[in-house]
Amino acid sequence: MIEIPSGLHQDVVSLAFLLGTWEGAGVFEPLPGQTSPGEEKCNFGQEIVFRHDGRPFLEFRSRTWVLDEQGEKVRPLENEHGFWRVTSNAHGTSGVREIEFSSVRDDGTVEIWYGELADGKPQIDIATDAVARIEGAPAYSGGKRLYGYVNEDLMWVGEKAAPEVPLRPYMSAQLKKVLSPAKLIEDIADLPDDGIAFFR
Repeated sequence: MIEIPSGLHQDVVSLAFLLGTWEGAGVFEPLPGQTSPGEEKCNFGQEIVFRHDGRPFLEFRSRTWVLDEQGEKVRPLENEHGFWRVTSNAHGTSGVREIEFSSVRDDGTVEIWYGELADGKPQIDIATDAVARIEGAPAYSGGKRLYGYVNEDLMWVGEKAAPEVPLRPYMSAQLKKVLSPAKLIEDIADLPDDGIAFFR
């Protein structure tokens, strides 16, 4: 069930399914020719946080790290920070909400993304409109992402292109929502005071 928290700006109510802290794992595969030591194909762990402060956007923070075969953290992989907005529908398409996402990555890449929130389901399809890079950032010419809320999990897949490499998938993950202590307390409100009766 998707909850609409109090204080959420009306412009981003349609993005309420994203709110919270999400954790899980996925698969990373760098673009051909961009593999450097420590950046080969691997499994990765991820934490994504979507939060709001009453203004008409959601703040986004993502941290990923390489996982070893036992699922233990090895080293950081990629960090990203940005802001999601819902814009007015410039094309007049019924039921379609347009999404803007501005982001910066720790490798020195800045991206502006545009896309759409699907009609009647919690799914977002976005693509880069502009990309800027510092001199040392890896070659990158654009990308696409698909986010979806599926059976209470947040799932996403990212595609990437470089000047010599056509658009291709490079990251995907399945994330589960991390419950806050307040929510956990709410869920155990009916537990007997001594807690023992729960096991009888």
